[in-house]
Parts: sequence; C-alpha cells; structure tokens
Amino acid sequence: QVQLVESGGGLVQAGGSLRLSCAASGSILNINTMGWYRQAPGRQRELVASILSGGSTTYADSVKGRFTISRDNAKKTWYLQMNSLNPEDTAVYYCNADWILIRDKDMGAKQLFDNWGQGTQVTVSS
Repeated sequence: QVQLVESGGGLVQAGGSLRLSCAASGSILNINTMGWYRQAPGRQRELVASILSGGSTTYADSVKGRFTISRDNAKKTWYLQMNSLNPEDTAVYYCNADWILIRDKDMGAKQLFDNWGQGTQVTVSS
C-alpha cells in the first residue's frame, strides 16, 4: 500500500558528503514524523535525525552540525544531507515514517504505523 524507497547511498572518502533521499509512494494523504536511522555491523539501529510535520528537527549528538534533515511534503520525500562524513558514519541507512494516512477505497482512510524503507548502504573510507 505504501512504499518508502531510499536513494543516494554509496562510497565516499572521509570528509566528503552524500545526500540521501526517501520517496514515499501510494495513495498518501499525510505523513507525520519522517526520520532516518542507521545500523552499523554488530550494532543496534539508531536514530540519526527526524523531522516533524511542522518542521521541528532532532539529531543524534554524533551528527549534530554535520547532517541536515529536510522534507518536501508535496513530493512526499525527505532528505538527509550528510557532510564531513567519517568512517564511523558507515552503516545501512533506513528511512522511517512513524504514521502515514492513506486513502482506502473501503474505509475512506487508513492509518499505517512504523513504515520503513529497504535501506541504503553508506560507506566512508578513511
């Protein structure tokens, strides 16, 4: 019913930049909080950044001042601009939408919770 598709990952040298995108598709009426998480090998998935529908943002301490999250509600897309990357940023990055309201032909509208993309690999070489 809803798909979240990440793009923009890849291999970059330390100090470089990448921009991740997450595009949501489906009969979407509204999306609440949009976020980015990451999971490095042997570690738990952690929140990197999130942005509320009103635009307020939250960042992990480790990325403050380097990463910027933004959203384009009209395109149902959100972004993570990552600057000054270092090898510790190497991980699979996942986008998340905590609540999505979709059009449903039987119910009129339907709520979907905790929606995830498939992940995109970010590798930072030293």
